[in-house]
Amino acid sequence: MTVISPLPVIGIVASGLAGLLTAIWGNNTRLRNTFGTVGSVIAFASVAAMIPGALQGKIYSITLLKLFSGASISFRADSLGLLFATVSSFMWVIVNIYTIGYMGHEEHKHRFFSFFAMAIFSALGIALSANLINFFIFFELLTLSTYPLVVHAGTEEAYKAGIKYLIYTLTAGGFLLAAIVITYFLAGSLSLAEAGLLNNASGASPLLLRTLFIFYIIGVGVKAGIMPMHHWLPSAMVAPTPVSTLLHAVAVVKAGAFGVLRVVLSIYGIDLMSKLGLGITLMVIASFTIVVASIIAIKQDHLKRRLAYSTIGQLSYIVFGAALLTPAGILAAMIHIANHAVTKGTLFMCAGIITHETGKTNISQLDGIAKRLPITMGAFSVACLGMIGVPPLAGFVSKWYLGIGVAQSQRPFFVSILLVSSILNAAYFLPIVWRAYFKQPEEKIKKEERESVITMLGPITATASCSFLLGLFATSPGLPISIAKNAVAFFTGGRI
Repeated sequence: MTVISPLPVIGIVASGLAGLLTAIWGNNTRLRNTFGTVGSVIAFASVAAMIPGALQGKIYSITLLKLFSGASISFRADSLGLLFATVSSFMWVIVNIYTIGYMGHEEHKHRFFSFFAMAIFSALGIALSANLINFFIFFELLTLSTYPLVVHAGTEEAYKAGIKYLIYTLTAGGFLLAAIVITYFLAGSLSLAEAGLLNNASGASPLLLRTLFIFYIIGVGVKAGIMPMHHWLPSAMVAPTPVSTLLHAVAVVKAGAFGVLRVVLSIYGIDLMSKLGLGITLMVIASFTIVVASIIAIKQDHLKRRLAYSTIGQLSYIVFGAALLTPAGILAAMIHIANHAVTKGTLFMCAGIITHETGKTNISQLDGIAKRLPITMGAFSVACLGMIGVPPLAGFVSKWYLGIGVAQSQRPFFVSILLVSSILNAAYFLPIVWRAYFKQPEEKIKKEERESVITMLGPITATASCSFLLGLFATSPGLPISIAKNAVAFFTGGRI
């Protein structure tokens, strides 16, 4: 049941206003913090307000402007979009608080907070777009709003990383635009309200549809970090930690993974994907990315680079689940958007505290650091176990449903990918934890050294706790699985 409501645009407007007002009056610390905090709370509250209705089958929708036949500036909160919007807005609340503490002595704070809010504005626009015109506009706005954050440090290394980021993402944008134009001529519509828009393209040849799929995967896959389109992501780690958290846990790579779900489910649909043999192709690409990224992660001594390669592998779980084309696989892909966000968000924020308080950036420097930063390393350890998939943490739930999805697909070989990836996850995470707790620190800890400020410790405690809660109470009403099940039922014709 579709309900005409302004709710889908309230959060988008709130984040956009927060960014605009911060750009104008952000030199005032109190106003800057107020704009970001109030904007994030309003955005999350407006998105959360739609969840009870969504669980009852309601879809909130609003059209602001009709452009031409089959396209308009419209927003629509279906269950899939609502899931991504909920994760993005919730994590904005958390990361905004963290950033207030982290950026205390940084220069150009008003610029940083302004573009940070605009990145969330773009992410929410992507999540709640009702058609591909909206989706494309906000997808490219996300690139433009995050570029100033990537180059925030103003160093030569930062500008090189920023140029690489633009080259990759804007080139991908060209492929995405071409794919959207072709889709319009084939289907006569750009709506994302269907389970398989291209099912209406009766005159299109299989070769054309397969080529178009490649265009789409390049278009959204760059942001998702799918190999070999991932090289911008480790380079972007030169940015401040809140930006790394934004890129990995809140907006950019999640937008890419969400885009893959939209392509597979809304544009092609399960039946057409199966008919064209695109599911198995995407599974192979995702499997390659999962394994290779994990192997590369083991070799990284720089903590944020190891986490970056971990993200590349972990995000391909979402691609992998979607490519299975089974109810459980699709469900796993959707809930991993939330599970990965809180877990990887914890890891990057903890990495930021380590650097902020000790100046250390390499894993080889972290001997005994748990004695110096017990709360930080406690949260970090919980998140590591979640990434590995240890029960009852959220990461286990994702991998459990992925395993069921593989069984439903009747391709048992791919269970080995999940097993190998979990072993590799342990190989690059557990040595960090071991080093932190069981090796002696090189320097004696001074009594006056404190851990960090509450605005940084509070967020990591919250997200680490969420990793437990999303695992222990995974099937509770209102949590990601309940929202995802609604979406799965729609895209699979009622099968869950």
